[in-house]
Amino acid sequence: MQGEISIRVRYAETDRMGFLHHANYLVYFEQGRTELLRSRGLSYRDLEDQGFLLVLTKVQVRYRQAARYDDLLTLRTTVARTTLVKIEHRYELFRDGVLLAEGETTLGCIDRDGKVQPLPEILQLESPESAK
Repeated sequence: MQGEISIRVRYAETDRMGFLHHANYLVYFEQGRTELLRSRGLSYRDLEDQGFLLVLTKVQVRYRQAARYDDLLTLRTTVARTTLVKIEHRYELFRDGVLLAEGETTLGCIDRDGKVQPLPEILQLESPESAK
């Protein structure tokens, strides 16, 4: 499963040099995950209302080139792998086809008491790497 969104870098997201602040890449990744889920007809709010909480357990970002204020970016978000209790995403952030950053996250599924629980069926996706 894969999706793309466009994001314009806002002034408030940049540092004093006019570059997209490194922490905002993670915000963009979250936006990509949220919109990918929404494309399946579900929201994080829906999941949380049903007692499924997705918590970040791992994150990695590789910065290639800087994004700047007012750049129009394309974020590609891919579900790389799912297991019974976790989802792994991959991200690629582009400006005019040039890769600026790439990353990975792992989200674990817990209940309101913090105990690991199986993902809801709609998130137990088949991906090429799921069988590994």
